Amino acid sequence: MTTDRSIIVDSLGVGLATGAYGVSFGAISTASGLSVLQTCVVSLLVFTGASQFAFVGIVASGGNPLTGALTAVLLGSRNLFYGVSMAPRLDLDPAARLATAHFVIDESTAMGVTRETTRQARLGFYWTGISIFVLWNLTTFAGALAGDAIGDPRTYGLDAAVGAAFLGLLWPRLASWRGRLVALIGAAVAMGLVPLTTAGLPIVIGGAVAVLAGLLWRPVAA
Repeated sequence: MTTDRSIIVDSLGVGLATGAYGVSFGAISTASGLSVLQTCVVSLLVFTGASQFAFVGIVASGGNPLTGALTAVLLGSRNLFYGVSMAPRLDLDPAARLATAHFVIDESTAMGVTRETTRQARLGFYWTGISIFVLWNLTTFAGALAGDAIGDPRTYGLDAAVGAAFLGLLWPRLASWRGRLVALIGAAVAMGLVPLTTAGLPIVIGGAVAVLAGLLWRPVAA
């Protein structure tokens, strides 16, 4: 039986693995021309890694900041699907939903959506989301201050740590043939679009296709 303590421990582990990668964003952002203050404000207000990296990547390549912002919004749109799935599980009043929306990210959703009770869903969601938010912003600040002295964060394997952590969260959800097939369809669509579309768009489209496939193939209650 899953205990409250084990959920909190797992959530903090995910928070540590994911939040540590904020140092990479901080270093890359300042190297792209943003100030330390601007970098920290982006992490505080945006707080979704893929969107943040997309924005600074476009700015660094000489692109229009508005284009970068629109791309970031497109990438962040996946959180809308997460919010829809988490709302009934967290069972919050309107004011609490508004305050909670900022913490709806990949990892917090994955740690909350699998729980059997509202209490445990809230534990997994909040402990994960808040721990990542705090650590992500602290490491963003550290990375922005250190700048080029850190070097390429991929040297330390931090880029792989985030993907590995999320895969670990996703894996238990693929126990059925239907879940595995939906995941494969979404991944195939995303990978096929990589050479054909701009950065960030494949994962958004692939995710949307996976959601649609999952809804269409949802078992019908007897």
